Amino acid sequence: MSLSDNRILRTFAEFRQAGRQTLVPFLTAGYPDLDTTEALLKDFERRGVRICELGIPFSDPIADGPTIQASYTAALNAGVTCSEIFEMVRRYRDGGGQMALAAMVSYSIVFRHGADAYLAEAKQAGFDGLIVPDLPMEEAANMEAMASEAGLANILLIAPTTPPDRRIEIARQSQGFIYYISVAGITGERDALPPATIDAVAELRTQTDTPICVGFGISKPTMVEEVCRVADGAIVGSAIIHRITDAKDGSADDLVEKVGAFVSEMLRPVE
Repeated sequence: MSLSDNRILRTFAEFRQAGRQTLVPFLTAGYPDLDTTEALLKDFERRGVRICELGIPFSDPIADGPTIQASYTAALNAGVTCSEIFEMVRRYRDGGGQMALAAMVSYSIVFRHGADAYLAEAKQAGFDGLIVPDLPMEEAANMEAMASEAGLANILLIAPTTPPDRRIEIARQSQGFIYYISVAGITGERDALPPATIDAVAELRTQTDTPICVGFGISKPTMVEEVCRVADGAIVGSAIIHRITDAKDGSADDLVEKVGAFVSEMLRPVE
């Protein structure tokens, strides 16, 4: 199986041809429950989102701040499993869902299932790519080959502290897009991004043709606009999970509407 018809690659190719950028929302799969996650996927797609990141709950995330960590803990406490997440994604696809989906997943989960089996199941369920934040570049080469064989894009991360030569090698290996971490530290909403981030992404843009998406801390439409002057997309996670948490004690329909309205605000700079 090849990546020739991968939704992530195809979507970025379409956006680049049109001179557009994109928003990549993040959801914790199964928070507050899987039915709501599926409803949010459908709502995001209806609002114009083309790519979404789904976090696979894990007990010891390495870079997530308290907001996303709490959502992972809640999903795990509710008994959410990888098999149930795959089944939810399968339902979304069977219902006509066309949005590209990337799984943010710890290598511990992949390893426990067996890499070949996990990748095959993820692809069969309807995922298009995966981000494995705790897998070093030196180990990612094997994962890249296995992911490509399964038809999945293996998306790698670059941090502000990554040395220049290593950034170029990571960019060379990354498929679909490069996840550029905007700040050193953990995820969480911020009021502004360091100017050095914008400069670093602009420099990386001259060194690779692979699309670049910037994440960590983006919480306002003005920040999406700023990032997308130099990057191909903006990833928004904690700000979305925060709004899910605020609305989770009400009705599911109300939650979906409130979170979707926020995503529409964040989409405006790239529409």
